Amino acid sequence: MSLPAAFHEIAKRVNNWGRWGQDDEIGTLNLVTDEVVREAVATVRTGRRVPLAVDLKQDGVQTGMIPGRVNPLHVMVQVNQELFGPGTVATSDDAVTLGLQAGTHWDALTHASHSGRIYNGRPANTITAHGRAEFSGIHTARQVVSRGVLLDVAAAKGLDRLPGGHAVTPEDLDEAAEFGGVTVRSGDIVLVRTGQMQVYLAGDKHGYAFPSPGLSVRTPEWFHARDVAAVANDTLTFEIFPPEIDDLWLPVHALDLVEMGMLQGQNWNLEELSTACAQERRYAFLLSAMPEPFVGGTGTPVAPVAIL
Repeated sequence: MSLPAAFHEIAKRVNNWGRWGQDDEIGTLNLVTDEVVREAVATVRTGRRVPLAVDLKQDGVQTGMIPGRVNPLHVMVQVNQELFGPGTVATSDDAVTLGLQAGTHWDALTHASHSGRIYNGRPANTITAHGRAEFSGIHTARQVVSRGVLLDVAAAKGLDRLPGGHAVTPEDLDEAAEFGGVTVRSGDIVLVRTGQMQVYLAGDKHGYAFPSPGLSVRTPEWFHARDVAAVANDTLTFEIFPPEIDDLWLPVHALDLVEMGMLQGQNWNLEELSTACAQERRYAFLLSAMPEPFVGGTGTPVAPVAIL
């Protein structure tokens, strides 16, 4: 079934193809300028550091719903081995197999396609099984450091977490920005808290996955209007799941990644950050969220840190 006309209308309004040239591979990360980073550094007052990643473990957030997206399989390949003979220094090594989007992660711009295209109008068939992503692989997103802004949608509504059927709207984002006393500006990385991560942390990863609150198909225009550099949240699917429009699956992925060229992140643990921001009464901070440079990857694990 083809995408509806309403989707294509939104796509035209948020499209960034050619904005930074026909050869551009990083999309809205172009908005993170030196000046933006200097201003981000100036938000640091106490030096308080808040980690935002979930643990990478075999019984992690993945439920098997997405084929091949496996939780980490972690094995030891050396255990206290004296490589250079008896009595020498011993070392231990390990190896891991995992889906690159298994835990807290960024989706590369190549993670989604529609109508045969990826970001900047390139053909989707430039992603192949052996060549991986020829353009806009996650390794091109080399520097993801900017001002982070927490939009605590749940807290703004006086809730611990949003109900599973809640589609986060532009009005919700405005409410959360007012609640936090922040203005989202060009080059910011926006973190949207729904509180859904609490379900996973309580041990119910199936309930965490479904049903889940998430971003509405209306939100890409809100981010586009503010020139946001990247968006992440505390859910498995990023957008509301099941979808708000029957049979329209992952439209926000397509609008953010394909049309806008904007990184999006999932499974970010924003609980401690919510507490820290409430305690310090400020919702902007320095955010370091550097991708692992998997060449040609369509996603990557990330261990973000907010520095207040």
